[in-house]
Amino acid sequence: MKTEIIAEIGQNHNGDMAVAADLIRAAKKAGADVAKFQVYDARALFPPKSANPWFDYNCSTELSKDDVFRLAAVCDEVGIEFMASVFDTDRIEWLEEVGVKRYKIASRSIDDAPLIGAVAETGKPMIVSLGMWKRPGLPSITARGGVDYLYCIAKYPAPFSDLKLGSVDFEKYSGFSDHSLGTAAACASFVLGSRILEKHMTMDKAAHGPDHACSMTPDELATIHAFRNDWEQCE
Repeated sequence: MKTEIIAEIGQNHNGDMAVAADLIRAAKKAGADVAKFQVYDARALFPPKSANPWFDYNCSTELSKDDVFRLAAVCDEVGIEFMASVFDTDRIEWLEEVGVKRYKIASRSIDDAPLIGAVAETGKPMIVSLGMWKRPGLPSITARGGVDYLYCIAKYPAPFSDLKLGSVDFEKYSGFSDHSLGTAAACASFVLGSRILEKHMTMDKAAHGPDHACSMTPDELATIHAFRNDWEQCE
């Protein structure tokens, strides 16, 4: 079975839609199956400026409804799936209007029952990261379209010693949301049975922003893509 690669662009466009479009095109060229963004009300989602050194940055990377439609159009143009992590019910309506195929629930939203319930009501599939899930077993989320859970360590970057990938049951987890440096963990996850890989992507690891340093470059994405294809021929 082909493992999907989700290029998590997230906030790494730094509020510049031209950069966002370039990242979509680079993700497609390097072999990603999905280009993923985050749609949120920054002032409602993130801690206030007094407790959050990235507050101004978070606000500057908030996508408007027009931005969402523009980025989805670029994805359609180049032939890559547009996906987004959604953080409130108003923006579920935006994503329904733009015609997303499925939804991402971020680790930080795992206990947001109203949000998850509203996404489930769309009838579309969900991909749910469990980096902040602290209880035994997996959540009992029901969705008509099905739920894929991603193993995740919510550290940026996540040290290799914390990953414990060898003990992950990829019959229960559909895939891996990778915040580690480089390509090793991503490639290892394919060998261990992951069917979905999500990893942040950037054009410049030294760019301003909290996620760039632990993101993959287009060249690293191409390496991961090539490994996936080679591994699938070995199975």
